[in-house]
Amino acid sequence: MTPKMTSSTLGRRGFLTVAGASLALAGAGRFALTTAQAGTGFSLGILHINDMHSRVDQISRFNSNCSPSDAEDNNCFGGSARLATAIREYRAAHEADGRAVLTLDAGDQSQGTLYYTTYGGRAEVQMMNAIGFDAMGIGNHEFNRGAESLARMIEEAEFPFVAGNIQLTDDSPLAGRIAPHLVLERGGEQIGILGVTTPDTVFLSSPGDTVSFQNEIEHLREGVAELQERGVTKILVLSHVGFGRDQQIAAEVDGLSAIIGGHSHTLMSNTQDGAIEYAGLIESPSGRAVPIVQAFAFSRYLGNLTLEFSEDGAVISAIGDTVLLDARFAPAEDIEALIEPLRAPIEEMTRRPVAELAADIDGSRENCRAGECEMGNTVTDAMLAEVAHQGIRVALTNGGGLRASMGAGTATLGDVLTVLPFQNTLYTLEVTGATLIAALEHGVNDVEEGAGRFPQVSGLRFKLDLSVAPNSGRVSDVEVMGADGWEPVDPDAIYGLVTNNFMAGGGDGYGMLREGGMNGYDTAIDLAEVLARFLSDNEPFAPVIDGRILQ
Repeated sequence: MTPKMTSSTLGRRGFLTVAGASLALAGAGRFALTTAQAGTGFSLGILHINDMHSRVDQISRFNSNCSPSDAEDNNCFGGSARLATAIREYRAAHEADGRAVLTLDAGDQSQGTLYYTTYGGRAEVQMMNAIGFDAMGIGNHEFNRGAESLARMIEEAEFPFVAGNIQLTDDSPLAGRIAPHLVLERGGEQIGILGVTTPDTVFLSSPGDTVSFQNEIEHLREGVAELQERGVTKILVLSHVGFGRDQQIAAEVDGLSAIIGGHSHTLMSNTQDGAIEYAGLIESPSGRAVPIVQAFAFSRYLGNLTLEFSEDGAVISAIGDTVLLDARFAPAEDIEALIEPLRAPIEEMTRRPVAELAADIDGSRENCRAGECEMGNTVTDAMLAEVAHQGIRVALTNGGGLRASMGAGTATLGDVLTVLPFQNTLYTLEVTGATLIAALEHGVNDVEEGAGRFPQVSGLRFKLDLSVAPNSGRVSDVEVMGADGWEPVDPDAIYGLVTNNFMAGGGDGYGMLREGGMNGYDTAIDLAEVLARFLSDNEPFAPVIDGRILQ
């Protein structure tokens, strides 16, 4: 079933209003009223985040740690302390209007910085406790360290975790710890909350043998029926399956009031260029409008949604937008006081040995931005090894993202972070051979100026002729490694590619990856973590130059 989606009939003005609960599409993306329904007078404010990915500290415009200079210039965003200030301000505004409020997280607090590496999700939960979250969905990355680690994370929480399509064996460490659904009372009304986690968690993370996943739509139909039998009609979904799947859910599951989403890092905004309008509306099987919202990722935005309901739980009005958490929101001092003692072990961790290096690894600017270099080969080999089980054949990263060499002997985590300081994450997608060739051609077209876009690769090789003018065929003889050896790239074939989130989003001019990429997925795993694991798994490590870029 193809979902019918409508954008706000009032355009990008920060809100949308639906006149009734039983609606039909009338063309041009607009809803036409077919059955008017009176409101109950009950209004609910929902403050929501998703995919924070361990951004306890404030972030830069690149979603990595904010530098001291950016902090001095008030160019930082998000972080737990700033998020706390924003939530408290918007919560107070809702309450001043006499409105009940829920504060919700759609999952993936885990993975992304050394806070998760050090504390396994407990630091993030400590921040959520202090801020006062009412419930959290479970993201795939909550399973990155297995079911036992997630169980410890849940033990620390002063709020419930909900994900009813997660099925557990009796001996699972998570047995009895994850709610199949919630019923929260606000303003004298019962609010049902269902939760779903992507079944792709089986191969995106490490849930283990005691965890399996029911089809989301199948579970939600059962969950809605159970809640309605209890007289609960206002039903929200905390969803960690992605915006596309959320649209299918809204179109196929009747009885949902709204979906608070995550997983796809979708930017929804009525003010940001290129964003999807907040909220998205999908027509349910019975014709009601189901709002879907999401708030990007990394604590950069807070979603602020106000819903009004009819007697049967249908939303008759949805008002709101995402809020950019910039310098307008001063970090909360009490949250900063909680964070400060957590930083010392992280600083100590950077001195932890990672691996023994049998030789130097050259990551010099002059080499990695001009041709095949040892650090480029090492990093892309590490990227490819991380996703080898997914059948991905090619790795691509930008030479400008490699910031240092490493010396022979004992390498520390701090050394790795010096090489890869940007907290770029591993990103998988599919591209045609033509897109892959275009990316390589773009990458080499400004070698003379030492541009950071220069491509470092694994699972692929090509010839580079700098006597040819830029964008005129400098790249030739592009081959990928197949089951039986090297084979020419087929422009029409589809190839699995692993790169970094910066390039996948069009960074360094790689717009062809953003526009031509298919089935993209941000793993949220820091490239530094990937490199550290690869060096450790292959110590004593020695780099190679093996003819990937022939000049």
